[in-house]
Amino acid sequence: MTHPSRAHLTPALLRGLTRARRGRPVLPAPLGPTRRRTLQAGGAAAAALALSGCGVGGQQREPESGADYWVDKEETGSLRWANWPLYMDPDRTQLEQFKESTGIDVAYHEDVQEAASFFGQIQPRLANGDDIGYDLMTVPNGFEFSKLVELGYLVQLDHAQMPNFANYAGEVYKNSNYDPGNRYSVPYASGITGIAYNPEYVDREITSLQDLWDPAFEGKVGMFADPQEIANFGLLANGVLPADSTKEDWEAAAEKLREQRDSGVVRAYYDQDFIQPLTNGDLWITMAWSGDIYQQNSEEGTNLRFVIPEEGATLWTDNLLIPFTSQAPVDALKLMDFLYEPEIATGLTEYISYIPPVPHAQEVMAEWAEAEDGSDRGEALDAMAESNLVFPEEGDYQNLHNFVTLETDQQDEFASIFQAITQS
Repeated sequence: MTHPSRAHLTPALLRGLTRARRGRPVLPAPLGPTRRRTLQAGGAAAAALALSGCGVGGQQREPESGADYWVDKEETGSLRWANWPLYMDPDRTQLEQFKESTGIDVAYHEDVQEAASFFGQIQPRLANGDDIGYDLMTVPNGFEFSKLVELGYLVQLDHAQMPNFANYAGEVYKNSNYDPGNRYSVPYASGITGIAYNPEYVDREITSLQDLWDPAFEGKVGMFADPQEIANFGLLANGVLPADSTKEDWEAAAEKLREQRDSGVVRAYYDQDFIQPLTNGDLWITMAWSGDIYQQNSEEGTNLRFVIPEEGATLWTDNLLIPFTSQAPVDALKLMDFLYEPEIATGLTEYISYIPPVPHAQEVMAEWAEAEDGSDRGEALDAMAESNLVFPEEGDYQNLHNFVTLETDQQDEFASIFQAITQS
């Protein structure tokens, strides 16, 4: 039975969704170093970001209610999307399918190189009410997302026009603490910050955040420099849920992390490039992103292990947002919803190998793998469909937490608490 929201997909289009790519059907070059890692503010960028929170109150605007905003908006036939590099296959297959299905052209720009700098680029124009050159943009949960919401720079979404999201989005993606009820955003892709280790050098199973403090790994532990990332691990190591944390909890988490640093177990605090040290043995155990580990093992044949520690780990999400200056908000909304078609979400997942917000993509991917049984692509699809790094189990989600949600006037204080650990 065809779901009503998918009735517009023609048989020819559906066949195209399962057609093998030209050439050897393997995953792309590792996404982490060029996509996920550039998202992390870290170091000087994080400091600049914290300072950018000062004095923005006068630039705040009062957003229109969702109903008032959408009442006179019509489709234009084209839209402009700012996304991260390597976050869609080079042939833009899904955008071609969107045009075939709706007639809407998408001008796709890989212009989001780093979250803080992208915010710095668009914020002055948004403050003036000027067109920023994009009708849709991809922004992670975290400092910048909170600023955009607080300053009134985002459109409140009309969920009546988003049946695919309602029908196919996983429940965990429908009510996050950073955007309750998805008023302003829907997820594009997610990942887990957990622990990775190299079993060539670690001769026991890793299960706990406390393993990152173990003197047995002196000088061989990697930690992230980003304040939001490292804060979550410090909080969880102290038994504090990030969503419930207070300033006193942040300071206690920083003290826990300071003890780790001063003990000598930490080799370095990484903004990027932790995969190679973990592979060659310079690191034995480290904070890590799920997609990076999946890609390294799939493409390089390594046997790195990734775990969600028993105390918990972080679920981060890159989100689709419509700026209030969008010239094509209806078109943008249609594309956002189109990406929740299970077959479309599956195609995106095959390329980027991070977690899709559409759980049904796992079933579709398994069907694709069966249809190409015996081929390289079939084997790759089958391995991905079976991986809990790409498709976490329900129990995994119960132990995953978003970043601490902060108001703008809290961000500089929060960042400085944890930068004192990583930058000193």
